[in-house]
Amino acid sequence: LSVPVHLWSGMLAHLSAWFWDERLWFPLGLGWADLQDRDGHSYAKGSDLWVTLPIALAFLIIRQIFERSVALWLASALGVRERVRVQATSDPTLEAYFCNTSKHPAQSTLESLSKQTGCTELQIQRWFRRRRNQERPNQIKKFKEASWRFIFYLLAFLAGLVALVDKPWLYKMEEMWKGFPTLTLLPSQYWYYMIELGFYISLLFSVASDVKRKDFKEQIVHHVATILLISFSWCVNYIRAGTLIMLVHDASDYLLESAKMFNYAGWRKTCNYIFIVFAAVFFITRLVIFPFWIMHCTWVYPVTIYPPFFGYYFFNGLLLVLQCLHIFWFALILRMAIKFLPGNHIVEDERSDREETDNSEEEEEAAGHRKEGQAKTENGPLQNGHSPTNNHHRKTE
Repeated sequence: LSVPVHLWSGMLAHLSAWFWDERLWFPLGLGWADLQDRDGHSYAKGSDLWVTLPIALAFLIIRQIFERSVALWLASALGVRERVRVQATSDPTLEAYFCNTSKHPAQSTLESLSKQTGCTELQIQRWFRRRRNQERPNQIKKFKEASWRFIFYLLAFLAGLVALVDKPWLYKMEEMWKGFPTLTLLPSQYWYYMIELGFYISLLFSVASDVKRKDFKEQIVHHVATILLISFSWCVNYIRAGTLIMLVHDASDYLLESAKMFNYAGWRKTCNYIFIVFAAVFFITRLVIFPFWIMHCTWVYPVTIYPPFFGYYFFNGLLLVLQCLHIFWFALILRMAIKFLPGNHIVEDERSDREETDNSEEEEEAAGHRKEGQAKTENGPLQNGHSPTNNHHRKTE
């Protein structure tokens, strides 16, 4: 057994030596020795990142306490009401199909299930609709998640402003590279980084239990890219650029979460006004400042100081991933903004799964009967051998 263990240790040592190779992380002529503490000055170190794990755990605990106390109080104060849902009746056959096969049975399957259960196809459609609604998150859960993120993003944005308001690189971005890589680490930068990184790690841990939205995969990519970006920028002392990037992202996030909170509470006009402000701030920070100021400075200016290296491409590649996500999300924002046109008064999150109602299905059924009546009048009886009920198809969701 000693041989395999020895080989395993050698592989890990070789992998570690390759991963921390200075040629990957630093320009030619610079390395880890340049980031050693000296003359009373401290510099960022990779080992500092371990502190983010207990911070992430603390966030998970604080979130549970917040959602069960403060968030519930806020929900009650704003008048968040839970929609009454009609429960699906107990039916072992339909439940087994729902859990093991599909939540959206095809037309041919409806006919088969109808024969097995003795229910009409319309009754089976209604059962599946109600059963799907049972699995959708309720308004209170959505509100609690939005209020938690609202509090964090607002406090993070204010803390970022306090930490950067007196820094020259906030106003002249070329200053972010002045003296690189020996950029002295300030206490405000240390805690800004550790808390932001700990929060995003906690989001990655809790994503399985959070409300699933249509951009679930994009959210995972965003969290992973953000964690890698923050961690990498810390290790190679891109801290000044990192603080600017975090500030730009926090500038609009709290507005979106507050709009969601008022939307769940039914404050439509307040939600719409906040959403307008959010869309404007998002566009300015994510599609103007981020690509044309920050990314321009991380792409163009460094190569005037030192030749490109792997870390340069890796860092900017992650920024490019984030920018692609910004464009994707802004497209969703534009789709929601269309709802502000005359005749549209409600803004809903395009990423959310809309709840189905019995009224909508009954209206669809009535429309179907009217169409069939017209067909019979104009073209004679139906020729497919089925009753009118069997000609109904599940609506597209």
